[in-house]
Amino acid sequence: MPGPCPGATRQGMKHRCPICKKPTDSEVDAHFPFCSERCKLLDLGNWAAERYVVSEPAVEEPASEPPGQNESDK
Repeated sequence: MPGPCPGATRQGMKHRCPICKKPTDSEVDAHFPFCSERCKLLDLGNWAAERYVVSEPAVEEPASEPPGQNESDK
């Protein structure tokens, strides 16, 4: 298995906690991108309570055929 590119250094990702906006680092924070278990659970609760929504599908699905029609009927 090939290794990392020569001269490449491994760096952690730095981000802000989506709940409290505290700076976080993937190499330091076990709950990254959250700063703590509390913020992670608050975010999960927001999803469960449907406070977050996906506005539109990421991929458009093809229109489905009416029931009873398939390739063998054509």
